[in-house]
Amino acid sequence: MKMIMGGKPVDRPETIDVINPFDGSLVDTVPRGSAADVKEAIAIAVKGYEISRRLPAHKRIDILLKAAAIMKERHEELARTIAQEGSKTIREARGETTRAINTITISGEEARRLDGETIPFDSAPGAENKVGYYYRFPIGIIGCITPFNDPLNLVAHKLGPAIAGGNSVVLKPATVTPLSALLLGAILLEAGLPGECLSIITGYGSEIGDALVTDPRVRMISFTGGVEAGEIIASKMGMKKVGMELGSNAPVIVMDDCDLPAAVASCVSGAFWAVGQNCIGVQRLFVHEKVYDAFRDAFVAHTRKYKVGYQLDEDTDMGPMIEEKEAARVIEWVRDATDKGATLLTGGTREGTLVQPTVLENMPDSAILHTQEVFGPTVTLYRFSDLSQAIDQANAVDYGLHGAIFTNDLNNAFLAIKELDVGSVMVNESTDFRVDLMPFGGVKKSGLGREGIRFSLQEMTEPKVVCFNLRQ
Repeated sequence: MKMIMGGKPVDRPETIDVINPFDGSLVDTVPRGSAADVKEAIAIAVKGYEISRRLPAHKRIDILLKAAAIMKERHEELARTIAQEGSKTIREARGETTRAINTITISGEEARRLDGETIPFDSAPGAENKVGYYYRFPIGIIGCITPFNDPLNLVAHKLGPAIAGGNSVVLKPATVTPLSALLLGAILLEAGLPGECLSIITGYGSEIGDALVTDPRVRMISFTGGVEAGEIIASKMGMKKVGMELGSNAPVIVMDDCDLPAAVASCVSGAFWAVGQNCIGVQRLFVHEKVYDAFRDAFVAHTRKYKVGYQLDEDTDMGPMIEEKEAARVIEWVRDATDKGATLLTGGTREGTLVQPTVLENMPDSAILHTQEVFGPTVTLYRFSDLSQAIDQANAVDYGLHGAIFTNDLNNAFLAIKELDVGSVMVNESTDFRVDLMPFGGVKKSGLGREGIRFSLQEMTEPKVVCFNLRQ
């Protein structure tokens, strides 16, 4: 598959293999883009912005809604591409495709609602003759960098709002999962997006990332990925707007008054969806001592029923991790924990990229798994007696994206809502819950700003104030 340069398919002599992580088979190849390609794409995007900012709202709406309709027609193709180049099972990939269609649809709807407000200038003494308003205008070229774990929907979360706001875009998809992004780009162009408004450059971040991040013509960087990469980008980008979603170490609190079977089922799914390569996946489970043993036994039994294997098999529950080095890292972290005293309840083994879903307890504070984002199919159980204690433990990490509590007591729920230091709190649902229109983001090292279509659209536009001095 070719990369997209100003709306046109472009090849390069050097290519990158896109590999199925289950068996190492070749799915496709993409061009190995260079810093020069990024510079060329930005130059085209400068011209594209002059086109995109003048597109009337109804044109932007039509493009996005037509793209969503094409995505519906090609639903299975998109889903199979997600599964083949990545870690998701075909059932998970179909779910992601449906969400991406929703993301593009809502982007079109939000383009209709990009409005402003009148301003009461006469509320200030001396401004009695002033009237006016503000409206929002696009900021220019947006540089987008997306990860491998949601290779279609997270691209949609960048492109949809950017187009809705009238911007032009240069996007760098994850090196290992570029095909879904290229398919979505082609669909948007088929739907009528002017070519100059979109480039998707494939390649290695170490070779093309700086060219995108540091170029002063790029007015905003929208990045989803790891904390370390986010900090490097922030140190290099200069005077730009930025939106970053950087991951988590999500806590879930299980109270003794909750619906225990529902909590177990929700948390198992939340821990092992997409092989745990999920920034809002359940990683730390704080369970009340009165129900700890019952919850642990049911959770482990449910986990052991998972079928791990080829991601395109319809009955597979959990597919491979994205790369063998990542699978090896997860097992290394598990061994670090058990060497320091943690108890392995199930899992803790791998075969190539296939890691068995893993559950631990008695986790020492010094273990990497206790404080860092594992981004793999590993969850730890903790016993507690007092809710305030559990909340303190939940907050005792450098992340704060999603938190959750299972309880039938409103007092417990509202205490957790108030005190959990996170961007979202789920009640009687695991942390692995998101709808694409909600504000999405966190505090501490979990990121900067908020995604979610309307909220991204606010980030990707600026208010312009208009004031009239009325002569009497």
